[in-house]
Amino acid sequence: MTSPTSTASWNLLLAHRIDLGDANISAWFHADPQRAGKFSVEAAGIYLDYSKQSITDQTMAMLVDLAQEMNVVGWREQMFAGEQINFTEQRAVLHTALRNRSNRPISVDGKNVMPSINRVLQQMRGFAGAVRDGMWRGHTNELITDIVNIGIGGSDLGPAMACAALKAFGHPRLRSHFVSNVDSTHLAETLAGLNAASTLFVVCSKTFTTQETLTNAHSARRWLVDKLGADAAVTKHFVAVSTNAKEVSAFGIDVVNMFEFWDWVGGRYSLWSAVGLSLAVLIGMDNFEEMLAGAHLMDQHFREAPLEKNLPVILALIGIWQRNFMRAETYGILPYSQALARFPAYLQQLEMESNGKRVDREGNIVDYATAPILWGEPGTNGQHAFYQLIHQGTSVVPTDFVVALQGEYPLGDHQAILLANCLAQTEALLCGKDAATVEQELRSQNYSPAQIAQLTPHRVFPGNRPSNTLIMNRLDPKTLGALVAAYEHKVFVQGIIWNVNSFDQWGVELGKQLANQILSEFEVGAIGVQHDSSTRAAIARIHAKR
Repeated sequence: MTSPTSTASWNLLLAHRIDLGDANISAWFHADPQRAGKFSVEAAGIYLDYSKQSITDQTMAMLVDLAQEMNVVGWREQMFAGEQINFTEQRAVLHTALRNRSNRPISVDGKNVMPSINRVLQQMRGFAGAVRDGMWRGHTNELITDIVNIGIGGSDLGPAMACAALKAFGHPRLRSHFVSNVDSTHLAETLAGLNAASTLFVVCSKTFTTQETLTNAHSARRWLVDKLGADAAVTKHFVAVSTNAKEVSAFGIDVVNMFEFWDWVGGRYSLWSAVGLSLAVLIGMDNFEEMLAGAHLMDQHFREAPLEKNLPVILALIGIWQRNFMRAETYGILPYSQALARFPAYLQQLEMESNGKRVDREGNIVDYATAPILWGEPGTNGQHAFYQLIHQGTSVVPTDFVVALQGEYPLGDHQAILLANCLAQTEALLCGKDAATVEQELRSQNYSPAQIAQLTPHRVFPGNRPSNTLIMNRLDPKTLGALVAAYEHKVFVQGIIWNVNSFDQWGVELGKQLANQILSEFEVGAIGVQHDSSTRAAIARIHAKR
């Protein structure tokens, strides 16, 4: 396999970056009235305008050449074909099969997985319908009003994000809650407002051994039994998304109510599986399948569109350009939608857990940057917080603005104001405000020459700050599916170009191992000799205070 830095395209891009120097993006707009149309693409209900990026026709052509040299097309076909591209875990990567609305056969180890996927979807449909219609009731025959998803990582972030995004499509009787943190505050404060007799718990753990999830699940079980006075209540108030029937049964959950998923579904790519059960119950299975359909449309576009007109590929290539050639350390996700408040947190796991790698597929330490630090919050809140740094700080932060033209709750001028702010921020980042303009404004406000000289540097905006704008007509299940799939494929393409395995996450394992060891030391009251002095001192302090 090839290191990207050894390709002709990479080295041409390095030279191209030097040639561009401090080129001004606004000047390119003045020179080319067609720039916005040239650098935009639309797919599956998502419109991407990337014209405010520091790129030219030549830049994009070289980036596409890089994708070709790194065999993005070949790897893409291997993924869709079910080959074991997650080689460190000997697994296929087939989240796309979960939303394969064409139902074409997809094989893993010679076996068509579509019948199993369709069986679980039917199981989800039956269960979600029963809860929503009132056929599934609690131990004391009360209607279910609250669904508590207990999971962590991909078993939490995906469904939590989607439930928040699609709350407007939810059943009027149902509320969704998510508990992930093993800090007891998270569970205790969630349960404090709930009626046990009308609460349903969905425990998401593939192995049913995840420490944080099972700790929360057992505490929730005790709460339920204490409130309802019978162990038998567990079967009507707990279901599981898992593959470990033995542990699920030992917990007290009827295995009939265990929803399967497979080892070729990575946690951060599992929203489309039974991990999305809490979402399916909230919004109904028809809407859940609309989300799958939107993702499938983006999958088709990603697989079929030429690289230079391929929305996820373009997102990926722009990210490569900013990270590796413009030297951007961070990357902002700025959804102008309160419904997408959890979208940045979801993408943090998707991008940084996937591509936050220091070795390539051959195990060599890389000599180039991989995943950037991703962060963000919804607009307009962010405008009154961290946008100051984006506009006038010393770090250039490439940003993605995500906005829907229609709001879910029509209310006065709210949506127009939201849209105006979104577009204004992208324009302000692009154009900035020079000293001459600031001075003219201050003169018109009757400031003295001394005041103008003092204030002008503080009011200058350098501009030339890059951004993408992604526009949807409306945030609905289908569009959300397409949006999430676009970012999944973006991450895949970047992983291929960086020559890393985007589908393992060994970086989370060491902390887990050490936590279990330290926990055992809490229990026996002895400190292991292998700890550093700082950790030993902290453990000793905990022993003394306990």
